[in-house]
This record gives sequence, C-alpha cells and structure tokens, in this order.
Amino acid sequence: MSGGRSIDKERKSPRESGEDSEDESEILEESPCGRWLKRREEVEQRDVPGIDCANLAMDTEEGVEVVWNEVQFSERKNFKAQEDKIQSVFDNLTRLEHPNIVKFHRYWTDTHNDKPRVIFITEYMSCGSLKQFLKRTKRNVKRLPLQAWKRWCTQILSALSYLHGCVPPIVHGNLTCDTIFIQHNGLVKIGSVAPDAIHHHVKTCRENMRNMHFIAPEYGSSQMVTPAMDIYSFGMCALETAALEIQGNGDSGSHVTEEHIVRTVESLEEPRQKDFIYRCINKDPAKRPTARELLFHPLLFEVHSLKLLAAHTLVNTTANISETITDEVAGGSSGEALAWCVRGGERVELAARDLQPHAEKLEKFVEDVKYGIYPLTAYGRRRGAGRAASPAERLAESQPASPEPRDLETRRVVNMMCSLKPHPHPHPDASPADLLMTILLRMDDKMNRQLTCAVSRRDTATALAHELVQLGFIHEADRDKICRLMEESLRGSFGHAARAALAS
Repeated sequence: MSGGRSIDKERKSPRESGEDSEDESEILEESPCGRWLKRREEVEQRDVPGIDCANLAMDTEEGVEVVWNEVQFSERKNFKAQEDKIQSVFDNLTRLEHPNIVKFHRYWTDTHNDKPRVIFITEYMSCGSLKQFLKRTKRNVKRLPLQAWKRWCTQILSALSYLHGCVPPIVHGNLTCDTIFIQHNGLVKIGSVAPDAIHHHVKTCRENMRNMHFIAPEYGSSQMVTPAMDIYSFGMCALETAALEIQGNGDSGSHVTEEHIVRTVESLEEPRQKDFIYRCINKDPAKRPTARELLFHPLLFEVHSLKLLAAHTLVNTTANISETITDEVAGGSSGEALAWCVRGGERVELAARDLQPHAEKLEKFVEDVKYGIYPLTAYGRRRGAGRAASPAERLAESQPASPEPRDLETRRVVNMMCSLKPHPHPHPDASPADLLMTILLRMDDKMNRQLTCAVSRRDTATALAHELVQLGFIHEADRDKICRLMEESLRGSFGHAARAALAS
C-alpha cells in the first residue's frame, strides 16, 4: 500500500496549497519503537483488498513521510489461526529490495484489543499513479510512444520477475494502473502488495467494479493465488497503458467486457504489441508466459549496449559515484587513453577528454541506471532454477527470532575509510595487542556514519562485515568491499602490533 492523497476536484488539497491543517497533522498513534508517528491525514487506498485504513505518517529517524497501513481481523481466533503465516509472509516483504518495488519498511502486530491488527509501514509515493498519468496524457495524445511503453513494461516485469523468483514465490495479487507509480524521471514502481495472508478473514472485500477486469478469470475458483494471475493483471495494465484507456471503461467506471478488451487490443498498430498482450491475458493460466519469459519477447528484448552494461558495472562496483561521477567517468584529467580505433589505416587513441561534450548526458544516464530505470537484473545469468535470489535465501543464516524484524540499510556506501589504533581504555582481560577499529562511511545520500569497536586477533573481517549487515549498518551489496578494506587494515595493524609486542 502506497499512494497519493485523495484530492478534492473542486479545491486544492492542503499539500497543494502549501498548508497542513492542524487536524491533519495531529498525531494519532506511535509505533512501539517510537520511530513512526501516525497522522490523521488519510492516503488514498488504491482498492487494496484487506487494507482497512492507510494514513500518512512521519519517519522520525529519516525525516520523511511514509504510509501507515492497518489490517484489522474480525475476531481474535481468525488472527491466531494465521499468525504464523502472517509473520512468515511479512518477514519476507520487509526484506524485499528492488528499485522498481515500493519499499516495505516494517510491520508489527497489535493484539491488545478484541480485533487484532497488523500494522505495516511502506514508502510514500508522492508522485501520481500510472492511472492518473494516463488520464492526463490522453487529453493531448492518442497513443503512448512505443519506446516509453517498452521501458515501463520492462521495469514492471523486472519487479514481477523478482517477486515470483522468491522462495516461496510472492504474488502481488493487486496489480492495476492504480497500484503502479511513475516518478518524474521515468522510474516506475509497483506498490500495494496485498499478500494472500490478508485476503481472507478480514472485514473488507472487493467492491469496486471499475478494476475487476484486472483480475484473472480463474480468481475465486482457485484455492490459491499464483504468479500467472499477476501476469494477467500485468497484461491488462500493458493494454491500458498502450491505448491510454480500455474502450468501454473510461472515467465512468462501467464494467469492462471481453468485447471491449479485444476491440482495444485490435486498435493497436504494432503487431508484436498485440501478440505480447494476448499472451499475457490468455484465459488458460498454464499458457501464460512467466515474467522472465516476457522480458525475452521480441518486442521488449534487445541486446544491451556496451554503454548500458558499463554503467551497471560502474554503479555496482565504484565506491564514489554520487558527486564526482562526471570527473571520474567522463572528465578524467590524466589524459590516459581509454580506447583506440583505426582511422585511415592508422591507430588513433581516445582519451577521457574526448567524452567531455557528452559528460552531462552521461552523468544523467548513469544516475538513471542507479535508480532502476534501465534494469538488468532480469537478464542476468541464471542462478539455480533461473530466478532472483529470494529474501529468505539471502538471510537463511540469520532468521530473526522476534516477530518484528531488524532494520535493513537501503543506502549504498560511496566512500569508506578504516583505521586501527591502540585502545585508550582497554578491558582488564584484553590482550595487549587488542586494538580499536574506526570505520568512516559516506552514504549515497551524503550522510556520514562512524562505527567504532574493539577488535582482537581472533576477529575476522568476514565475520565483522556480516555483523555490520545484520545490524543494519551497511547494505548487503557493500559487504564484500568493506570486508576487503577491514581485511587489509587488520592484516597490517596486527602484524605491526605483534612485532611491537615481541620487541618489548
């Protein structure tokens, strides 16, 4: 659940006018840890099955707005019957990490009342939904450019491939143009993941007929939701995006029939686009392709340019990429040759200065790659059964013991330093060779973090880096490079300390 506020058509919302009323900013509730403060202002629910209410909230640690979602169970016995399943599902949701999925921060349960609640915090998307964008667009154009449509479909499928590749697969279950959000830079995120654990035994149900055509035909007759249902919903989203609206639906909210759907598909000019959508909305779920297979459809798949592959490599491996990318990537002052080519039978070297006229475009391109606008994850080498690593597998060695999982660091490290020096206040039982390690980290949001701890010869860089991830101090993807940094520091410092001890 994540969405924009409901806006009265006749007047501006308090946020648009730059004013927040005292009633809307009133704090109604506080999370057990005190980090999140629930406000009175409500967030548009986006027709999410099982979500009883969604309010704006403040993250007091990060200083940003988030969404406070609540699921209320009708009776305590219904909650008890599903408590273990709910804990397992929500544990996995908090571990999801994908640039095209709205972040699911934390959850907890409230069982003090007769009607238990599950409360979970999600990222707030201040930008509009895809549905709102399409409504604005169709006033000026008849069709969305094919290139934009392909880029958005690729991002959505990348997210679905990630979800469906988890163990067990995570089914979105509520994919519509209202639950897909598009930011000003073209980044698309899917939100409002409504896990099957809250579809049943809750007091709310599907009543909005306007979005019924997004639901797969087998929904209701099947005992469980499947990834194929998400593919059907995605197909409807792809159709509505391509045509800007499905004929017969419009703003009236009338029921969309099969005839309306076929007529809209046939109105498209690109044959491969028609084939793509028909494959997604096949009535037989067994004949629908997977999200990964759709990424290899002739309409979407293309061999990645060396420029895109290099940008992904740069984003994933370069420590300092936020502020100095222009200097490091495009404006190197060393004058060294980066490549060579043959012109007129002679070898000609190309230096960094030859890229200067394109430095600004190159910087923006790498930033877009960093934020997830041009994903490569779904095209990577298959691992195991050919899927993305699931949150359960990544953290199998450290399952949380309590229902409320730990925080995960989502920011990346762009600069890092590690130093060791003699402990100023050593423990009485400590070895003379014990040292004090200080790690300085520069995060990609330009914030600094300093970590200090006592280390001995028994400590290993691998174990220390693992602990930093588990405690939420660093991102999982930064573990290896920080491990190497600490390994070099430990090897150098303890070798020197040992020589000093022998000399004394």
